[in-house]
Amino acid sequence: MKIIKRSGKEMVFDGRKITAAIERANKEVSEKMRLSNSQIRDIEREVEDNCKSLTRAANVEEIQDMVENGIMGAGRYEVARKYITYRYKHALVRQANTTDDQILSLIECSNEEVKQENSNKNPTVNSVQRDYMAGEVSRDLTKRFLLPEEVVRAHEEGIIHFHDSDYFAQHMHNCCLVNLEDMLQNGTVISETMIEKPHSFATACNIATQAIAQIASSQYGGQSITLSHLVPFVEVSRQRFRKEVREEFEESHMDATEEQINSIAEMRVRKEVNRGVQVIQYQVITLMTTNGQAPFITVYMYLDEVPEGQLRDDLAMVIEEMLRQRIQGVKNEKGVWITPAFPKLIYVLDEDNIYEDSKYYYLTRLAAKCTAKRMVPDYISAKKMKEYKNGDVYPCMGCRSFLTPDKEGLGENGEHKYYGRFNQGVVTLNLVDVACSSGKDEETFWKLMEDRTELCYRALMCRHKRLLGTPSDVAPILWQYGALARLKKGEKIDKLLFNNYSTISLGYAGLCECTKYMKGVSHTDPAGKEFALKVMQFMNDKCAKWRAATNISFSLYGTPLESTTYKFAKCLQKRFGQIPEVTDRNYITNSYHVHVTEKIDAFTKLKFESEFQELSPGGAISYVEVPNMSNNLDAVLAVMEYIYDNIMYAELNTKSDYCQKCGYDGEIMIVTDKDDKLVWECPNCGNRDQNTMNVARRTCGYIGTQYWNQGRTQEIKERVLHL
Repeated sequence: MKIIKRSGKEMVFDGRKITAAIERANKEVSEKMRLSNSQIRDIEREVEDNCKSLTRAANVEEIQDMVENGIMGAGRYEVARKYITYRYKHALVRQANTTDDQILSLIECSNEEVKQENSNKNPTVNSVQRDYMAGEVSRDLTKRFLLPEEVVRAHEEGIIHFHDSDYFAQHMHNCCLVNLEDMLQNGTVISETMIEKPHSFATACNIATQAIAQIASSQYGGQSITLSHLVPFVEVSRQRFRKEVREEFEESHMDATEEQINSIAEMRVRKEVNRGVQVIQYQVITLMTTNGQAPFITVYMYLDEVPEGQLRDDLAMVIEEMLRQRIQGVKNEKGVWITPAFPKLIYVLDEDNIYEDSKYYYLTRLAAKCTAKRMVPDYISAKKMKEYKNGDVYPCMGCRSFLTPDKEGLGENGEHKYYGRFNQGVVTLNLVDVACSSGKDEETFWKLMEDRTELCYRALMCRHKRLLGTPSDVAPILWQYGALARLKKGEKIDKLLFNNYSTISLGYAGLCECTKYMKGVSHTDPAGKEFALKVMQFMNDKCAKWRAATNISFSLYGTPLESTTYKFAKCLQKRFGQIPEVTDRNYITNSYHVHVTEKIDAFTKLKFESEFQELSPGGAISYVEVPNMSNNLDAVLAVMEYIYDNIMYAELNTKSDYCQKCGYDGEIMIVTDKDDKLVWECPNCGNRDQNTMNVARRTCGYIGTQYWNQGRTQEIKERVLHL
């Protein structure tokens, strides 16, 4: 059995340390008040049994709480007081410098919690370690100086989650929609170097990837680009190739018709598109940002973003090439084609591509093949999005956060504007904790909802105020050179924080377990659904109230918990014990999702969740878990058509694995080892070495490839299929 030390290092449980600590406190009281040797042994055994029952590695603080409870349960309050005093004194010593042990364990790659904190960061790499080390310092500063005590306490107790505190010390925002059109058409500056308007599609793609790396290093969330901003340069290349071909014929003294010239030029255009898309795919994967990972980039593919005619046909050609290259994948270190995590792809379903007789249906079939093989793209229904978003269709930022619809016309000429806008940050409310704290009393529940959402508001205002007064000079590519704005040097970004330009997100998690505790049924049950929808509406009403009072665009966001799902679960178990179907797992359910263990078919799930997605305007994504669909594309297409008619944003979760030891390319399984720890195992050869496997899974709306903590791993293991 393993435990987690304060430094994050994983160690084997040693009951002798518990015995020694109790004996130390025991010696400090009079003999008649002491515990007997048998009582000490009983407490040690009880703690060991409690740790085993957790089905995860307990941390030192939890173990010490169990020891305190054991001493008091034996009626030896003086011994308990000495033990508590000892803990308190050592806590004061640790507070003198809270980061040393954490940083040292990072450098030695022994911090188990950090190793599993982000499924797209390799913690053994120097650049990642450097980012994590800086993050520890930022967390320490944030906790001790930058946030109110009530916010810090609520965050540590798992009542709320103050996201990205490892970046909060800097004046950084969350995620964005990159205004690539402005940067390419009007020029930009990267690393103090002027980049002028490109003269070919391939060059435009190269500039885009360089810009992406710089942008990703200047913020802490994901960024999205659209292929419609790149596609005008296909025509630039076409005209250049036509000129070159004509000149080549003339130099060779050969006659050629315009049709022949254009035909040869078109072949060169297709090769250029191939090269340009390859640049995007490979550079995004191989570039590394200053936080030690590939840029968290989403590529948006929406045909109707450009006018009908040649431009739309060119966009279709680029989309087709993007899908074909993604189906192929990338080679791992063994030279085997595998599924990359990025770029994430989003494909928009609309009238001109959803039906078999639609002009661009061939792209939709290709997208279905890509989904079956490589888990992307995700799908946006233009039909449903227009209903929800004031008639507009636009991508999410990062993995799922959506901007507030532009009703006023934020563009320079009053047109609707989305690219160049961003999110200020997220604070998430643990709905399961609200429910459990209420003791099933609904009046108490709604009072707690009032108190805790207002606490979230105060925490979100800390995020907003941290950005107020930020000069554009902190990230020139963002604020001065077109990615988000064209502000002057020294100009503050304040005007971009109000008037609906950027959003700020109230996140939520665990609606499923919250409903189960309060109503005794899943939120898929009619009685549970009514309550769950009221919870969603309550949070929306809060966002509307704050928006009206501050002119800041608060929005409700279905949080994509990754490591935080484990943190919330541990905090819930510590506060409330293991409540069946509520706190008895090492994870809680993301946003409004149906519980991963609940048996429900794909179409029913999507239809049910669509009502909740509509009430999550700041962002959310639904998914269906499916087996290998490579030989059943018709089923994939049926799900896609259902998405188009019923839900705004959804994805299909498949598996894409490879064992480097034996060449097995089926599903790598999750098993329990001798220490009751969940590990990945090749079912063909029994390999458990994570360094010799390629495992790709969707966890939070995006694909992870660096493995996950025990809570998220349990959630992945327990997923049921919906098809």
